[in-house]
Amino acid sequence: MSVKAILQDIKDKDVKYVDLRFTDTKGRLQHVTFDIDLVDDEFLEEGTMFDGSSIAGWKAINESDMLLKPDLDTAYIDPFYQHTTLFLFCDVLNPDTNEPYNRDSRSMAKKALAFVQSAGVGDKVYFGPEAEFFIFDDVRWSTQAHDTGYTYDSLELPANTGSEYSEGNMGHRPGAKGGYFPVNPVDSGQDLRAEMLSVMKDMGLNPEKHHHEVAPAQHELGLKFAELVTMADRLQLYKYVIHNVAAAYGKSATFMAKPMFGDNGSGMHVHQSIWKDGKPQFAGDKYAGLSDMCLWYIGGIIKHAKAINAFANSTTNSYKRLVPGYEAPVKLAYSARNRSASIRIPWVSSPKAKRIEARFPDPMGNPYLTFTALLMAGLDGIENRIDPGAPADKNLYDLPPEERGNIPEVCGSLKEALDALDKDRAFLKKGGVMDDDFIDSYIELKMEEVMRLQLHPHPVEFDMYYSC
Repeated sequence: MSVKAILQDIKDKDVKYVDLRFTDTKGRLQHVTFDIDLVDDEFLEEGTMFDGSSIAGWKAINESDMLLKPDLDTAYIDPFYQHTTLFLFCDVLNPDTNEPYNRDSRSMAKKALAFVQSAGVGDKVYFGPEAEFFIFDDVRWSTQAHDTGYTYDSLELPANTGSEYSEGNMGHRPGAKGGYFPVNPVDSGQDLRAEMLSVMKDMGLNPEKHHHEVAPAQHELGLKFAELVTMADRLQLYKYVIHNVAAAYGKSATFMAKPMFGDNGSGMHVHQSIWKDGKPQFAGDKYAGLSDMCLWYIGGIIKHAKAINAFANSTTNSYKRLVPGYEAPVKLAYSARNRSASIRIPWVSSPKAKRIEARFPDPMGNPYLTFTALLMAGLDGIENRIDPGAPADKNLYDLPPEERGNIPEVCGSLKEALDALDKDRAFLKKGGVMDDDFIDSYIELKMEEVMRLQLHPHPVEFDMYYSC
């Protein structure tokens, strides 16, 4: 949109405030709101200053001034604010050079797309994430030194079959791993998910479907694929809408990868494809209708998967999901239709729909960084023609020990992933997409999380060791 069009939209819709939004390193959406009297041509074209020192992992206090530059193609009316508010996604720039800030993840995603184009590999890159989440009726936790623990509740939990409610216990709840796909009343989230999808549709996010997921209280909505940066923006809005609609219904949504012990965790399968001159570059005459380029792309992801984990599985909680036995794809292999492999080739009838699906990411982290890391690994595979090896068409969850040990696995902890990133970073630095300053700062920021959890005694340790 042009500045003129946005100003006209503001007038037509009687907008009272303009909200500028950006994403921090950890992937959390941040915002600052301006009265409409401050919004003019210069504000929209040039952006506005803000203090970057308060954002974790960003500028020091002595160099805190940063510039928020609105992306005029991302104007939305916020559906949750009482006063009419238009918001825009922003890139973060250095005010002295007007160049992208090297730790701004959205700018990195743009650089990755430019690198694809400059390398002649393609002109469009499409991503389609499938982010799962849980919805609880009540959640509480404490991390005080003398009182550490958590509790959550949902009407759908199997533990509530014996609970007493003032209106009566109506039963009809999914059992453990029983949520895929019973109809209501076992599926109690139909109307809530439909409301989420309706809000997304009104915002122009192109939602496609919604359904209950495997675990009790677990759900998923689907968005139509889009170009890399657009899809990362929409995934941020996807999470924003889900959190706020759930809150409006008196519930709490979480994208934690593993909030529930003993049942499936929440992943984010990421579909990817590259196009050039209007033609799909992943379609060909090789295995499962793939091109050599696509197989090399897969080879790059498998080679760099442990470094990718640092972004795609960016929390300590992520690795409580990436364990055998709960449908989590821990084996670094590829296959057509085999959902136990970490990279699946969905069956499609049209070459235009040919794509790959990386199944090990989760929705907890920064989508711009997750998509960028996957893409840069794939591009390294294309450049170096990395052979992904033979496809794995067996059920990888049930392999005998002698075969299981021959297939590499994703990382087993965030510490392992950060170590892998530290050692395997060159592919991310190509084209100036990332640099050592950002990677070092990212590792330092995430190691704070590793150390906090590592040093804090866990309730399970009391259960195992208190009487020793």
